[in-house]
Amino acid sequence: MLPHLFRFPEWLPLVGGEYVTSFGVMMFLSFVTAGLILRAEMERNGFDGEKAWDLIFMAVIGGIVGGKLYYVFLNFDRLQAEGLSFLLSRGGMVWYGGFAVAAFLVLWQAKRMGLPLLKICDSSAPALALAYAVGRVGCFLVGDDWGRPTDSWVGVRFSPPAYPPSTVENIESFGISVDPALIERYGSVIPVHPTQLYEVAMSTVIFLFLWKIRGRSASPGWLFSVWLALAGAERFVVEFFRAKDDRFFGALTLAQVISIGLIAFALVWMARLRKTPDTPAG
Repeated sequence: MLPHLFRFPEWLPLVGGEYVTSFGVMMFLSFVTAGLILRAEMERNGFDGEKAWDLIFMAVIGGIVGGKLYYVFLNFDRLQAEGLSFLLSRGGMVWYGGFAVAAFLVLWQAKRMGLPLLKICDSSAPALALAYAVGRVGCFLVGDDWGRPTDSWVGVRFSPPAYPPSTVENIESFGISVDPALIERYGSVIPVHPTQLYEVAMSTVIFLFLWKIRGRSASPGWLFSVWLALAGAERFVVEFFRAKDDRFFGALTLAQVISIGLIAFALVWMARLRKTPDTPAG
């Protein structure tokens, strides 16, 4: 794994001695990717493409703040134990929290700029799919969000300095039992499903599909609803392979319950759009 790309010299003010992480770089690239695609789509749809960067700026703020707040919600015991240091730590962001707050801020900004909201949603659908894939590369490089133990050819051992490494202790902290045969064969660092790469692959396929169908004549909001359903289905599937300790709903994680809700919302939205004439919508 490659969690740190390089370290700033100690003599530099403010950032001296700090590491530049692969996750941080890939997250930055994910927003750049989203901005470039959103700009191209807005221009294709007859809007000022440069306004895409105003929307991306709001997405950055919402993504970081929302992702952090969701993570704090899931780990409130750590906030109580560690205090402000936990809240201000680099790590710990959750996609659905970031998406919710970012979506609110982006739509708010789009409305302020007089842009039609549903058409902007459609323009953002391919951008969201590919940006998510880029961001998950960062998760893989830093060694975060890996899956359950596996002895198959796809298994990856996340050794230190991965954060966290896929050790027996860390896996069992999620309430997952590790097969003694795996311990005997691999020692303390166990191969696990590289769920980050599963998501990279699936989200890239979703992007290519959306890119192919984006020119179809449809009611505003239709393309975004397609992305929402596919993204929800992708996350629902990959969660079965993830090493998680938030399975509050039997075999389902909180993310899977949210995914089901998003899929249902998207399908209802698509059904309503079919009954709506293809007229301009804001």
